[in-house]
Parts: sequence; structure tokens; C-alpha cells
Amino acid sequence: MNRLLYTLLFHLGLPVVAVRLALRARKASAYAARIGERFSFGLPAFKPGGIWVHAVSVGESIAAAPMIRELMARYPDLPITITCMTPTGSERIQAMFGGAEYQGRVQHCYLAYDLPWAASRFLERVQPKLAVIMETELWPNHINQCAKRGIPVALANARLSERSARGYARFSKLTGPMLAQMSLIAAQTPVEAERFRRLGARDECVQVTGSIKFDLTVDPALLERAHALREKWSALERPVWIAASTHEGEDQQVIAAHRRLLQQWPDALLILVPRHPERFNAVFEQIKAAGLRVQRRSTGGPVTVEHQVLLGDTMGELLFLYALADVAFVGGSLVANGGHNLLEPAALSKPVLSGPHLFNFLEIANQLREAGALLEVNDAGALAQEVAQLWQIPQQAAAMRAAGLAVMRANQGALERLLAALGLLIKAG
Repeated sequence: MNRLLYTLLFHLGLPVVAVRLALRARKASAYAARIGERFSFGLPAFKPGGIWVHAVSVGESIAAAPMIRELMARYPDLPITITCMTPTGSERIQAMFGGAEYQGRVQHCYLAYDLPWAASRFLERVQPKLAVIMETELWPNHINQCAKRGIPVALANARLSERSARGYARFSKLTGPMLAQMSLIAAQTPVEAERFRRLGARDECVQVTGSIKFDLTVDPALLERAHALREKWSALERPVWIAASTHEGEDQQVIAAHRRLLQQWPDALLILVPRHPERFNAVFEQIKAAGLRVQRRSTGGPVTVEHQVLLGDTMGELLFLYALADVAFVGGSLVANGGHNLLEPAALSKPVLSGPHLFNFLEIANQLREAGALLEVNDAGALAQEVAQLWQIPQQAAAMRAAGLAVMRANQGALERLLAALGLLIKAG
């Protein structure tokens, strides 16, 4: 399939896109808002020029934040336009960059669907000097429209699993020309760099810069706030664990694991954080149906000795919720979703657990596993067993915490390498 056929099929599929938006809007009303932006209509009055950064959703937005702040510091005269595709990503971007200090510097909207005329309209409004796409969000028409205007396109913190590479390879007539139009692919690992080359990326444009997620720094004030809140809850001695970024099919297993833990530790507290906000209410009902006493974080109410579960139903607090716990399970991994960021709890000095499905983070998982910083489980029983062991044997938990921090330190520097490469593109432009 080439780009012309892809574009035709995309136009024919617009009714399906509309139905999908409507269905999502039934669960999350924000999907019904700002529809025009998804076709580059009704965009804000942007200051043209500068750097366009695309981060598809929450995870990519958080990962991009340190890079964006450094770009602002290094190029104070260039506005930064940040786009995403989801309401939760938009909320996170506005929470991070909506303050008065960013006014006139940071601009935000949804990215238009990958239609030539919509992409063209967006670029005419924004007129960026450089486009930076986070991780693997590759859109042929957006990239082609940039190439027609001489706008360099960089894929930052680029990752490409073997499974994704096979998928792209099936459409080589579309993928190859698209990757050949890229100016920079800053890959996380040599293996991923080679996958991009095999798919059609120009050799001179592919660099291995590492994962900028290793450059995560933790504000000491966050740790102090977490300690103070546990003290306020009278929970400093209470065993606390977190299951974060869980997906449908995982919540039940996490709840079952916690019920087992309560048999041995009646005062144990689970912090359960579903990945998608539209699932908050459903998970709340699951917890209650399991006979567990639950407090919702969104209420701002205290967690008392009576509560057995804290439902993390707020946005932008994941690092803080990790900091509240003693042990961290990272979801999207007991189901075949590919996992989520294992480095956030590691950076917070938490022993890290996950399920076996980690194909989105294979290299990071391998490093943490080999260092002794990651334990993998297959089901609720194994999850309860491993959490229990970490509570029973504090020396093992301490060793895992130290190993995770060591892996973080050994891999830092990716952000500086990425910024250097982006700087060459900005200078050349």
C-alpha cells in the first residue's frame, strides 16, 4: 500500500472515525469537544515559527516535558507548539505548561488526523522550523507535508518493537518512503536503530541516543510530601503497595492479589491506579463488589485504618502515588498490552514488579531484570507472593531499590545527546 491508497482509505474510513469518537465520548465526554482541531479547523491564534512537538498521549507528554523545558531554555525566542491526540494527554500538557510563566511560549492543540489537507492547514498555521515526534507516532501525510515545506522531522526517543517492525514491513511501500523523509531518528537502542534502517530510514539519519526516560529526576519535595501524607494517614508502619497503569483484565487480578495479602497483613493498603480515566468508576465498583473498603483519591478525603484500597482516580499524580508506596507493580503487563514505564518507580527507589508482557520496553526490562531490580509474575497468586516476600524480607527490597537506582544512573545522558542532535537541525534550518 502506497501513500495515495492510504489517503483514500483514510477518507473512506472517516465515518468509522466519527463512530469511534462518539463511542469514546459516551465514556469520556471530552472526546466530543474540540472536534474541529482534529481537522485543523478553529485552531488558536498561534505564533508561527518555532518547534512543533507531538506527544500522542499522557505517557509521551510526560516523557517529552524535560526535553521541552530544555528547548525553551536553549531557544528562548522560539515558541513551542505541543500537540497530542487524547483528552487526557491534553489535560496533562495544560497542567504542565498552562502556567503564567509559559504564556506566549507554549501553544497547544490536538493534532489533525493524517489527511493531506488537514496536515497542510495545520502546518500553514504553525509554520514550524522543526517537527519533533515522540517515540513511534508516525503519520505519512504529516511527514510528507513537512518534507514538501523543507521542515526537518525528528523522531525522538524512538522505539520500535519487533512486532511493530513486522507490522510496518507489511506496508513497505508506505513505510519506506515515509522513513526516508525523516531528518533524524534518535533511537533508544542499537537493535531498534537497525529495525528503522531495515524499514527504509537513511543510515546517516539514524542515531542511538538512548531513552530519555532514564533522565527522570525526582523532586525531593515530592518525597517529602508523600512522607508527610503517610504520616497524616498514620500509615508510616502500614504495608502499602501500588498497582499503576492497570488495564481491563488486570484490575481483577490485582484485587484478588490484595485479598490474599490481607489474610496475612490485615492492615495492608493497595493504591490502585487504572490507566484510563473513563474506567475509574467501573474499577471503583469492582473494588466494592470484592468487599473491600475503598477511598477515592479525587475526593481529597483521608485514608483511614478502615480503608483497604485507595483508588487513584486523579490525573497527573502518578509519581506522587508511586512515592506513597513501598512496592510498585506496573500494569499493562499481565495482559498483552506491552507494559508501561518501569523507570518511574525505579527512580523513586521502589522495588518493581510487572507481568510478562513487556514488549514495549524490552531493553529497559532486560536491564532492570539482569540488575535484580525487576520481578515478573504471571497471575494474582504470584503477584501476592512476591509482594509478601518483599514485605517479609526488607533486605531483598533494599537490594532491588539500589539496583534500580544504579540502572538509572548508568543510562543517563540520553536527553543531552538528543538535544545536541536537535540543535544541529535547528542550526541548519
